[in-house]
Amino acid sequence: MPIKKLLVANRSEIAIRVFRAANELGVKTVAIWAEEDKYALHRFKADESYPIGRGPHLAKDLGPIESYLSIDEVIRVAKLSGADAIHPGYGLLSESPEFADACAANGIVFIGPAPDTMRQLGNKVAARNLAISVGVPVVPATGPLPDDMDAVKVMAAEIGYPVMLKASWGGGGRGMRAIRAEADLAREVVEGKREAKAAFGKDEVYLEKLVERARHVEVQILGDRHGGAVHLFERDCSIQRRNQKVVERAPAPYLDDARRAELCAHALRIAHATHYVCAGTVEFLMDADTGKFYFIEVNPRIQVEHTVTEQVTGIDIVKSQIHLIEGAAIGTAESGVPAQADIRLNGHALQCRITTEDPEQNFIPDYGRITAYRGATGFGIRLDGGTAYSGAVITRFYDPLLEKVTAWAPTPHEAIARMDRALREFRIRGVATNLTFLEAIIGHEKFRDASYTTRFIDTTPELFRQVKRQDRATKLLNYLADVSVNGHPEVKGRARPKADAARPVAPFVGGPIADGTKQRLEALGPKGFAQWMRGEKRVLMTDTTMRDAHQSLLATRMRTHDIVAVAGTYARALPDLLSLECWGGATFDVSMRFLTEDPWERLALIREAAPNILLQMLLRGANGVGYTNYPDNVVRHFVREAARGGVDLFRVFDSLNWVENLRVSMDAVAAEGKLVEAAICYTGDILDPARAKYDLNYYVGPGEGAGSGRRPHARRQGHGRPAQALRRPRPVQGAARGDGLAAAFPHPRHIRHFGRHRAGGGGDRRQRRRRGDGRIVGKYLAALSRLDRRGAFGQRTRSRSRPRRHPEDLVLLGGRAQPVRRLRERSEGAGLRSLSA
Repeated sequence: MPIKKLLVANRSEIAIRVFRAANELGVKTVAIWAEEDKYALHRFKADESYPIGRGPHLAKDLGPIESYLSIDEVIRVAKLSGADAIHPGYGLLSESPEFADACAANGIVFIGPAPDTMRQLGNKVAARNLAISVGVPVVPATGPLPDDMDAVKVMAAEIGYPVMLKASWGGGGRGMRAIRAEADLAREVVEGKREAKAAFGKDEVYLEKLVERARHVEVQILGDRHGGAVHLFERDCSIQRRNQKVVERAPAPYLDDARRAELCAHALRIAHATHYVCAGTVEFLMDADTGKFYFIEVNPRIQVEHTVTEQVTGIDIVKSQIHLIEGAAIGTAESGVPAQADIRLNGHALQCRITTEDPEQNFIPDYGRITAYRGATGFGIRLDGGTAYSGAVITRFYDPLLEKVTAWAPTPHEAIARMDRALREFRIRGVATNLTFLEAIIGHEKFRDASYTTRFIDTTPELFRQVKRQDRATKLLNYLADVSVNGHPEVKGRARPKADAARPVAPFVGGPIADGTKQRLEALGPKGFAQWMRGEKRVLMTDTTMRDAHQSLLATRMRTHDIVAVAGTYARALPDLLSLECWGGATFDVSMRFLTEDPWERLALIREAAPNILLQMLLRGANGVGYTNYPDNVVRHFVREAARGGVDLFRVFDSLNWVENLRVSMDAVAAEGKLVEAAICYTGDILDPARAKYDLNYYVGPGEGAGSGRRPHARRQGHGRPAQALRRPRPVQGAARGDGLAAAFPHPRHIRHFGRHRAGGGGDRRQRRRRGDGRIVGKYLAALSRLDRRGAFGQRTRSRSRPRRHPEDLVLLGGRAQPVRRLRERSEGAGLRSLSA
């Protein structure tokens, strides 16, 4: 009699799988759901759905699993909805003969084997005895274990260690324990019984000989009500973790035709002996060393991995279950199952189970909301999912399976490649997944050559070294959403810029970009460039606005947009500048941490906009741009990348005057063919005659060791008072920054870099008194030069020491800087100050 309405006594993926098959057959469907599953997708995939486990008809509410295991609740809903058949799926009540009896007692068709068959095969001990009776080889095993532990020890010794503890009822690896010594026997038996009782309601267990190098292979069978039975060939299920299957394949790639025929014949003997009806799976262990097969058990239900068999045979197993229960005979068109001779293998299929088990947390299942989901599609890819969609809530109450992905291809290697592509195509955010773990499995050479066993995962630690997916898109979306709603955390609680604040407009200077110091360095090389500097009569100018000025005034919070916008104006208006100091430790650090910008991109953009002026950076010796001492190879690599990115002149210093720290960076700069400054730091007034030790001569010593005498292209730099710069007998360049001072002490033939941090304009005039030994002065744009009172461009526009450009060019640049400062004054006004780098 045809089935008209089908209830699925299950949840999630398998429930949806059955609903789809029934829908294609024109059968109405009914779903059940526990309170904890009220948002589960299977509830909405059926024509009708009903809650179970709660209500006035119950003495107390049932739990999330208990609801689905309640036979009375399932039968109640079946009668309430008018369902004339029930499909149990897998797990839960699917192997319960009591549930099949209850269906029959209420006139409801149970889509599965008869209750007596389930009792005969569901009990693993009884199934072993049946296999022995029909000549199917079995692994040596005991009967059900008694409560007397001494008797259990005798039984285990007769089989011989190692042994495997198994639950007599149920499957899925529940209650299974590998026991390798008698000392572990009692503990493992007690825990196995407890787990079996919780999973199947019965604590009966037995012991079986453990095959060390085993493969798990199973045969899919189908039987009709007329005594007919066929096999749909085998599946390999050896990739397991804690006896739970992870990856399945069909057919088993390590079997030849003869071994395949032998295996399938064993399975058919058991099917015929039990007059098996509907779908089932006969499971075997294969000894990888001897090739022998041993019967394990029969699962009298559909399996999670049935999809791979469907792909290689073209037979819809769920539809076949329905037709066979309705009375159709195998070999007829009505059954959807061809005769055995007409069932053939076509290609290879591979199934991976995507779960929320986190490999980095010992596979603890994760739970939460899936914030983003994108599945894999394309030729040869099949998806079977239940809770995998954007917005789905994954609870802690149920199996962590999200999705089954099945790949089909004509050859095993092509199926693996297709599966690899599909796994990499998945995007599941919000919960942890095992996606990269699955990629590692199918990409391993032992999986590709089919040389693995059931202990593959346990004995292959490299599977756990996979790279964690970065989830850049979700991080970016979360950041944008947070800033859009809550504002940037760096400006929280600060006043907004004034509404009438002028927007910065980049000054325009027309005309081509003239050659400058960049082209001179390329033409002369570092050594020739240094010689040119020593012979230059003018005071050479370094503009430090892009690093030191906004660092001191605005705590480096000036964005790349505001800096790069004026770089082109520098290139056209001030090509006579020696350099633009635009990079350094604090600039690099703040750009990433607080402005969330790429400092390398900033450097590249400045280089592109100002191709004719040397770009200069401050390098913290062996610390590079960080705040820790890096290995020498890291410093060298950073210098190499900075040089390639556009830095031409590296100003190197070490706060402790450790010459070796300076030399690491200086050698790296020399290797890249760039210019280097070496700086020595000091504290206090080195000109005070009363200082007993830390005077001028004290600091000259280490300076000579790190100075440019070793490198003709190197120059030495410092900041200080004009009097210190001119002091004889040793020409020296000092530095004064409040209480922290930095200086370099050049030999008379070396170049002096003067960066004045004191008020007054006399420094320029005093500098001009000495010519012919190469002098460099660093200055800011006026709008950003106020905190430490460094001399500003424009203060001495008539002096001969400035670049040979018109004063209006400097006014244009300053006009750009002033509104930028006003927009960023929250950083200045809040008292944010970065340490001078």
